[in-house]
Parts: sequence; structure tokens; C-alpha cells
Amino acid sequence: MHITVQGKQMSVGDALRTHVTNKLEDINSKYFNHGTDANITFSKEGHGHGLIRAQISIRVGSQIMVMADAEEGDAYLSFDTAAEKAAKQLRRYKRRLRDHHDRLQTSPEIEMLKARDYTLSSNDSEEEEAAKGDEALVIAEMTTHIPTLTVSEAVMRLDLAHQNAFLFRSAKHGGINMVYRRADGNIGWVDPGLTASAPKTTAKPASKAVAKPAAKKAATKKPAGKSNVKKLPAKKKTAAKKAAPKKAVAKATRKRA
Repeated sequence: MHITVQGKQMSVGDALRTHVTNKLEDINSKYFNHGTDANITFSKEGHGHGLIRAQISIRVGSQIMVMADAEEGDAYLSFDTAAEKAAKQLRRYKRRLRDHHDRLQTSPEIEMLKARDYTLSSNDSEEEEAAKGDEALVIAEMTTHIPTLTVSEAVMRLDLAHQNAFLFRSAKHGGINMVYRRADGNIGWVDPGLTASAPKTTAKPASKAVAKPAAKKAATKKPAGKSNVKKLPAKKKTAAKKAAPKKAVAKATRKRA
């Protein structure tokens, strides 16, 4: 693992560099053994520079950063405190880090979405704010990658890097997700894909609902040919007509007599 030790407004001696290197190599071999590089910065902090701050940044695996810092009155004590914080985080996620590393080794085709990372100024005066209107002042930009992860992997990266928010692509559906640290200490998760994948329901047209009962009523009507009224055969009708004159003649003869 490549280790860089530097001082900000202070010098770093060989003895401190050796102490830092041995400590970080021991942590790397004990918890992960896949660290690629580490950067340690010492700086004087506080009024009258009474404190020394140690910042540790360790890259383990692919795009996974472990970050920790501490402020103490001594450079050695400050580094040891920050190193213990980093070791605690690695110890907590030791199994998940190994599983994540194995998954990357077996599936190297996991997508990384390219994006631009902009740093916006937040110290503008009222005159500058009025001049730029709705456009924010960009003071820095760089190329970054949005990894494809599960939610648990994203939370792990958020925690290891001590970030307030972490943007990633969902390994489940490929949409953009975000996890963030809430004010109550819990982790929030934003997933627009859950809303997009919700089943849609469409109402049936009212005309179809009305047409079906009408069709059933029409089907229940009996055909006109099947009437209950019996018709006399054609021969009987003619016979009845022929019998009518005979009855009339009989009546007439009776009267004459």
C-alpha cells in the first residue's frame, strides 16, 4: 500500500512517518489487506495552534474510501486516535467489505456511470447574488463515477467515508438512488424507482358497463315465433266456413214450417 504523510503549516519528521506507516500497514493486513493507497495530513488547529489535527484517508478496493480524523495536543496521539476510528469502521464492515470485493472480482462488468462533480460557492455577497441571478457560481469541477450498488453497500460507503450523502445506481433496477445521514443519526434512503415501478390501474369505460346489462336483457327475451297462442290448422278454418251456410239453411226451413 502506498502511504503519503504530509504536514500543513508544520513539518513531519521521519520518526512520525515510520510510526504512521507501520500502524496503517498493520490495520490493512488485519482487516482487509486490499488497501491501495493512504493519505495522512497533519495540521495545527485551535487558537494559538494548541491542537494538532490528523486526517486519514485510505482507499480500499475499488472506489471505497475510509476516512477518519482526530484533534489532540500531540501529533502521535492525534494520529493514533484517528487510526483507531478507521480500524473500528473496518472492523465493523470487515465481512461486507470482503463480500463486496469478491463480487467485484467475479463480476467486473458492473457499471459505473460517469458524471461531473461541481463545487458551488456559498460565500457570495448580496451584490454577487443579484448579479448572477439563478446561476450558481462554480468554483471547481471534476469527473466522477456513480457506482451500481445495493442499498447496504451504499450505506457502508457513506459510513466509511463519513459523508452526509451518497449517490448511487440501484443494483435492483438501475435507477438513481441516494442515501443520506439524518439529523437523528439514522440513514435516509431515496428511491424514485419504487414509485415508477408501482402497478397502474385503469378504469373501464362507463359505456361497456352499461352495454353488458342491456345485452343480457335482450338475450332473455323469447323469440316471437314461440308464442303460447295456438293457431288453428288451415283445414279446420275452411271447414268452419263451409259449415256456416248449412246452419243458415236449417234455420230458414224451420221458420217456413
